[in-house]
Amino acid sequence: MRTFRFPALTTAAVAVLLLSACGGGTEAEDTAAEGGSGDYPIVIEHALGTTTIEEKPERVATVQWANHEVPLALGVVPVGMASADFGDDDDDGVLPWVEEELDELGAETPVLFDENDGIDFEAVADTRPDVILATYSGLTQEDYDTLSEIAPVVAYPDAPWATPWREIVRLNSQAIGMPEEGEELIADLEAEIEATVADYPQLQGKSAMFMTHVDATDVSEIGFYTTHDTRTLFFEDLGMVIPDSVEQASADTDQFSLTRSAEQIDEFDDVDIITGYGDETGELLQTLRDDPLVSKLPAVERDSIYLLPGSTPLGTAANPTPLSISWVLEDYVAALAEAADKVE
Repeated sequence: MRTFRFPALTTAAVAVLLLSACGGGTEAEDTAAEGGSGDYPIVIEHALGTTTIEEKPERVATVQWANHEVPLALGVVPVGMASADFGDDDDDGVLPWVEEELDELGAETPVLFDENDGIDFEAVADTRPDVILATYSGLTQEDYDTLSEIAPVVAYPDAPWATPWREIVRLNSQAIGMPEEGEELIADLEAEIEATVADYPQLQGKSAMFMTHVDATDVSEIGFYTTHDTRTLFFEDLGMVIPDSVEQASADTDQFSLTRSAEQIDEFDDVDIITGYGDETGELLQTLRDDPLVSKLPAVERDSIYLLPGSTPLGTAANPTPLSISWVLEDYVAALAEAADKVE
């Protein structure tokens, strides 16, 4: 059993929780909560509660996926962040675009939290954070409550793993007192996306579906990401559209992914391009082409399909995050455009 070392932090955290439980905020609080000037205190409402940050945090910790990328992009090095165990090309727990940013800042790698068995609350507490960023995460209420004993926590606004990249930037930058810099980062990324996509007009208006990881030995069920997932939403940033089939399937759920049996595969006849996670050998792609049911899908028949290379950094970066977008954009868009060329 772990023994948590929270005593120096608990009193302050409880005070924050009591403040956030009070009624309406002051005018300054309301302005800050709406992403205003960044004056303190800042009040941020999210799916798991309301968080009050009394003063500009000096020690920023992040948990789960990509939240550390916002402070890094704004020149703030976290005291601790989650270790990357998917897409890590050199097994050092840090994704390549994060390594590049740390190098550019001349910074050492922060403390890495091992989250293979869930959040390591003791390790987070040991970094003595002033705020914990988790706007893109799958925190449970219990996780949030426990982390809140360490420091104020900013969780996701609506649902687990469903925060679009702009909101990841907006909420995390607000929490560290840099809302204007966050908006500048969003504008810079939007300009970069627009300039890149302009070279590939064949993408405009094409519908796309993003498959989840599919077992190459069993394609009796096909998984796909819904409109609640950032991978699907990113198609719209690229001038593409989400097909009606995916829109309709997403309407009745708050899940970020769903499955359909191969017998139902004709639901996706309106999909122009399929992307998703493949393997280094191309086995899955060949299996899809050979399967008597899946092969009838128009996108498979005409080969307008691009499978990202497994759990490599390129595959990981297709889930758009503040630093990965620039790292993957040109390669990802070019590959999708090649698939789009096969659509009549």
